Amino acid sequence: MKETKSQQQTIDFSFQNPALPIAERVNDLVSRLTLEEKISQMMNSAPAIERLGIPPYDWWNEALHGVARARVATVFPQAIGLAATWNLPLMTRLATAISDEARAKHHEAVRQGIRSTYTGLTFWSPNINIFRDPRWGRGQETYGEDPYLTARMAVAFIRGLQGDDPNYLKLVATPKHYAVHSGPEPERHRFNAQADARDLRETYLPAFEACIREAKAYSIMGAYNRTNGEPCCASPTLLEQILRQEWGFEGYVVSDCGAIRDIYQDHKVVATPEEAAAMAVKAGCDLNCGNTYAALPQAVAQGLIDEATIDQAVKRLFTARFRLGMFDPPEQVPYAQIPYAVNDAPEHRALALQVARESMVLLKNENNLLPLPKTLRTIAVIGPNAADAEVLWGNYNGVPSNPLSLLDGIRAALSPETELLYAQGCHIINPGQEGYAEALALAERAEVVIFIGGISQLIEGEEGQVEGVGGGLRSKGDRIDLNLPAVQEELLQALHATGKPVVLVLANGSALAVNWADANLPAILEAWYPGQAGGAALAEVLFGDYNPAGRLPVTFYKTVEDLPPFVDYRIAAGGRTYRYFRGEPLYPFGYGLSYTSFSYSNLQLSAESVARDQGLTVSATIQNTGSRAGDEVVQLYLNPMAISTLAPIRQLRGFERISLAPGEVRTVSFTLTPGQIASINDDGQAVVEPGQYQLTVGGRQPRPQDLAQPGDAILVGMFEVV
Repeated sequence: MKETKSQQQTIDFSFQNPALPIAERVNDLVSRLTLEEKISQMMNSAPAIERLGIPPYDWWNEALHGVARARVATVFPQAIGLAATWNLPLMTRLATAISDEARAKHHEAVRQGIRSTYTGLTFWSPNINIFRDPRWGRGQETYGEDPYLTARMAVAFIRGLQGDDPNYLKLVATPKHYAVHSGPEPERHRFNAQADARDLRETYLPAFEACIREAKAYSIMGAYNRTNGEPCCASPTLLEQILRQEWGFEGYVVSDCGAIRDIYQDHKVVATPEEAAAMAVKAGCDLNCGNTYAALPQAVAQGLIDEATIDQAVKRLFTARFRLGMFDPPEQVPYAQIPYAVNDAPEHRALALQVARESMVLLKNENNLLPLPKTLRTIAVIGPNAADAEVLWGNYNGVPSNPLSLLDGIRAALSPETELLYAQGCHIINPGQEGYAEALALAERAEVVIFIGGISQLIEGEEGQVEGVGGGLRSKGDRIDLNLPAVQEELLQALHATGKPVVLVLANGSALAVNWADANLPAILEAWYPGQAGGAALAEVLFGDYNPAGRLPVTFYKTVEDLPPFVDYRIAAGGRTYRYFRGEPLYPFGYGLSYTSFSYSNLQLSAESVARDQGLTVSATIQNTGSRAGDEVVQLYLNPMAISTLAPIRQLRGFERISLAPGEVRTVSFTLTPGQIASINDDGQAVVEPGQYQLTVGGRQPRPQDLAQPGDAILVGMFEVV
């Protein structure tokens, strides 16, 4: 059968006919492939099948916080900074911008005959592993330590990536790394992460479940490690029992890069590549990032796997390509019409600035030192992260068209009457005081010192990572402590000794134990790795053009001694994260200050008691009681007071970021479902137990004194499950 379409596409086979159902087209295509051709499509760099007119395709692409590793693209704040916005609509907006750029880049590459890595439509993002320990070098790629916040941010992000067309996927999103994965980086290829049923269902799996059930992510990436003895990329428990049978996943599973090789080489679960490949495919891992699946022909010959199982994997992969419109006329695919001009477009640059603004967290502001007056005569900017634009990009990054540093942003915001003095002062980590004298001399001349320090990919990152550290240096991966590097701490103390007010700006992707700074400096601002517009956003916050309202997505601990051993994956029994930690944090999860003030009143619960299968509505009134417009992040926490399981101290169960003018009042409502009220028991089952439940609504986590004497900052309510 031959048919000519408007773009002169010739149809020789049924799979080429856009009028047929995708399942029929996929079945037709796969039926025409030899075993060797099928297997060739199961590795990330899939070659062309020229006799059928199937072009080559590389499945590997990245979009953690912007289209990555594909030259110029809009660079948004690193994922941990995105989480600090606590803004779901904004998350979908930026993911939509990313997917616009991704589509534009893909179609431009196809027009040029380029089908290599980082040009496709299947993106290995977002990273939704739980940031259970601040030492993990890749925690910067996540949405923090809380499963609820992570799930909500991930769902918003995936919906922006995959689009809302009823017929076509805009992109394929790939939440990773499934599951129970968060270091240690040097051991990830051989490590066995052990998690009991409660921790699995309460902490490690909820965000993945939300991505599959709610956001309909069409792909998922397996982790390097083993979980409870099973290699994650060949785990019947994770891939078949939970992912496909329980959650109803219909997409495809991809391995992390080299993870199938790890099964025999490092985990030593089996002895040969053939056994590892067969084991993974039979468990449900359809695509190998790597080349171990090249052993599948031998695995078939050895009787380790049959061709029908391979067919199933290949059909899942081609279904994704069909749903992306890769075999249809471009004019039929709405996303194929996105012009290349959207890449790095002015509106995307403006969005990067807005996201950077909203990501910044004001940690301390003694005597309202901030915002700084623009009438200052002399300002000294000092520190190792001040003039380095690349440090702002984080890892898995694109490249901005106009790279600017935090120093550049401050300089551009100042009037000609203000003198800006700059000195690096010290290196990020290398010891040496040769720059101290210049920095101190400038501080003596200045009215205010802005110290821009923190860490970088030199200190936190992926195993063996070289991006974002300059000079081909490799990241040290995980950290061994939480402190600001000593060379910076010493310079900070010397600057403080000058008697000049010092504002500490942190650029980093994980919690820092800045205990001395908190005790001695008047102002501390967390900027994360804020992307291409970080400099402009920082200046707006410092000088009062923007009122900060970001909130911490992780706990800032006082010392590494507050943490269990890094390799201990127990959450409940290990006292990990704000949900189980009983110590005193430096800054708690959900914390962040503002240049204005807010009051809470009129807490309303739709019921004082509910049955186990019922939910309830919670509402409160919020007023901006200060003189500045600002955002407030309204947070709802739940505390089961008397239940039989080892329940969290409290859990985030709702949040909304709102903007209020001075004096403005707004009512915010949340719905608590039975599933949100439920606790996880020792068997991993969600159970709504009878008894008293306490909830709080406010702009942060409640403190013990808030619960003992509620005020207008934190409202406390009770209800009973009967």
